[in-house]
Amino acid sequence: MQITRSTVATVKGPADWFTGDVYIDAVAAAPAPSRVSASLVHFMPGARTHWHRHPLSQTVFVTEGVGLCQRRGGPVEVIRPGDRVLFEADEEHWHGAAPDRLMVHVAINEGDDDHAVVQWLAPVTDEEYAGAPAVS
Repeated sequence: MQITRSTVATVKGPADWFTGDVYIDAVAAAPAPSRVSASLVHFMPGARTHWHRHPLSQTVFVTEGVGLCQRRGGPVEVIRPGDRVLFEADEEHWHGAAPDRLMVHVAINEGDDDHAVVQWLAPVTDEEYAGAPAVS
């Protein structure tokens, strides 16, 4: 067993990955040979990732708030606490908070043989984001 005391500060998500205010806390980064990492990601209302893809898939587990997600070519879906979303390997997608709600999720990723975890793409446009169903 190993206990790691948190010494890593919460970081603001960079503007070339996110639209809006997003804050990230590292949860897990197991030593080699493991390639799994996890982060707790806090999306303020209206904040979202850019389009992106993962070479070995991504799972997000919603812990609070109300969020939105979409895979390229699919409808915008509403996600809530307890929902698990699996984005398949290389599936272009985005996820974030609803317009008037915050959303927090745990993002679980696995790096490929070259340790690549994510490839960031273009921002989600306001028109794409506005395609979300009404959230109550």
